[in-house]
This record gives sequence, C-alpha cells and structure tokens, in this order.
Amino acid sequence: MPVRRSGTATPLRPTPLAGALLAVLALLLTLPGAATAADKPARGTARMGMGVAAHDGVGGLPPVPRVAQTEGVDVSSHQGGVDWGALWASGVRWAYVKATEGTYYENPYFAQQYTGSYHTGLIRGAYHFATPDTATGAAQADFFVDNGGGWSRDGMTLPGVLDIEWNPYGAACYGKSQSAVVAWIRDFLNRYKARTGRDAVIYTATSWWKQCTGNYAGFGATNPLWVARYNTTVGELPAGWAFHTMWQYTSSGPIVGDHNRFNGAYDRVQALAYG
Repeated sequence: MPVRRSGTATPLRPTPLAGALLAVLALLLTLPGAATAADKPARGTARMGMGVAAHDGVGGLPPVPRVAQTEGVDVSSHQGGVDWGALWASGVRWAYVKATEGTYYENPYFAQQYTGSYHTGLIRGAYHFATPDTATGAAQADFFVDNGGGWSRDGMTLPGVLDIEWNPYGAACYGKSQSAVVAWIRDFLNRYKARTGRDAVIYTATSWWKQCTGNYAGFGATNPLWVARYNTTVGELPAGWAFHTMWQYTSSGPIVGDHNRFNGAYDRVQALAYG
C-alpha cells in the first residue's frame, strides 16, 4: 500500500466538467471576432473599408460596366507615398485621401497624397474616419476642415467624406444606440456644411448602416452616398438613397488596393467637384 509522505500535496486532477469548459474556452479564443486587446490596431491606423471584408465577405470583381463609370482610388497612410503617375496611366481619374481621424490623428502622408494627385491631374478630395466614441460630430468636423478637409470651387476638389463604418478599436457601433449614432452623424454633417457650404459625402456599408443606424433614411436627399461592397454588384443600398454616387468595389486593386467606380462619366465627377 503506497504511503503518502507528510507535507506532500496530492496532485489535483481536473474533473470531466472542468476539462470540457477549458476546451470550449480555448475554442472560443480561436474563433473570428474573439480579438483581444493586443489584436486591436493602433489608434489612427483605421482606413476606409477596413472592416468590409471581415463583415460582408469578398466576392468576384464586377464586370466591365455597360454605362459610363469613372475609376477612382482612396488612400491613407497605409499606402505611404503613392505613384500617382502610374495610377493616371492606368485610367484612374479621381481620388480621396484620408486626412484625419477623431480629433487626434492627421495623416502624415497627406501632403504627398493630396497635392500629388492634384498635380498629376486627378480630381481629389479628403475623408475623415469617424470615431463617435471619442468626440462630438461637430468637434470632429471642425478638426477635419482645419486639417485638410476643406473645399473650394476650383473644379479639382471634391466635397469631404464622412467615413462611418465598423469600429476597428471596439464595439461595432461605438457603444452608442442607433438614435445616438444618427444624431452624431447629423451633428458632423451640419457642422461640415456650415464650415464649407457643401454637403459631405457619406461612405458606409449597407450592413453597418442597418446595424448601427437602424437603416435611417434621412440623409439620402442631401448627402451623396459612397457605398462599400466587394462583390460583382453594388447590392442593396442603405435606406433613403435611390442610387449611389461612388462604389468601393475592391481592396485589392492594382497599384493601390482600394479601387472605386464613380457612377457616371468624368463630367459627373467634375460636376460634383464644382458643386
């Protein structure tokens, strides 16, 4: 008969229930969306369409359009210095450049990207990545306008864009109710128009818009829609818009990843720039 020595602990053996719970926990930690704090990107690194593929998936590229559309790109510090000459040669005629995020970040490549596209001949504009959990809509609109998001009637400057989509730093809807998200967007849009005289473009994905605004329809009459969907067709639009103005259709295009189609010929891009 074995003798247990004094002061020696008997090893604990996990029960079947405890073992099962540990296995389930390990499985959950490997599932998509089970991100830890270490997985979250650094503040300021968010970019247009960052969450589209993960939330909506990726399909094939759209076919060659039968009606006139105009190719464009969007860029951020993620792309660094951009070869605008190569993009022009490939047929790209308009661009949007990330200027700001929240009230705490300015794109360090903004000058090269914004003025570089202009000097190459592209009609260009700036966009703001919204973080409704960090400051009011009005405060972020002011920060955007003060740091590259303004507008002038020179025929080469597109109205600013409010990029409102999944929160890469936390809860998808930024910890706000649907009505609070709508109020925040309205606050931003009203201040942007008061500062620039233009209605800002809204960039979003239909699934996010449904989830976080309750598919609010009140902005479609005034604010052009830039919809994100990486598939063969533009798909369903958010409520309130009968048509889209721009479509981000891929994040893996040539030269820079994010490619878009303007829903019209080049003269329509010019018309949006002139206001």
